[in-house]
Amino acid sequence: MNWDVIKGNWKQMTGAIKSQWGELTDDEIDQLDGERERLAGLIQERYGMAKDQAEEEIDSFIAKQKSAA
Repeated sequence: MNWDVIKGNWKQMTGAIKSQWGELTDDEIDQLDGERERLAGLIQERYGMAKDQAEEEIDSFIAKQKSAA
């Protein structure tokens, strides 16, 4: 699974995203509309991490979704 698949199924993925990053609100997740860069920025802001660390979190999330599919 790559990010394009996640973006294309954004509404279906919101539960998994909320589970992974519970400090993000439903409204914030909805407003991201599948934009990876905006998700990374929000993770950085909310969890106080560097950009590369946020990107690693997203990559890990993608890998987890791939193994679950």
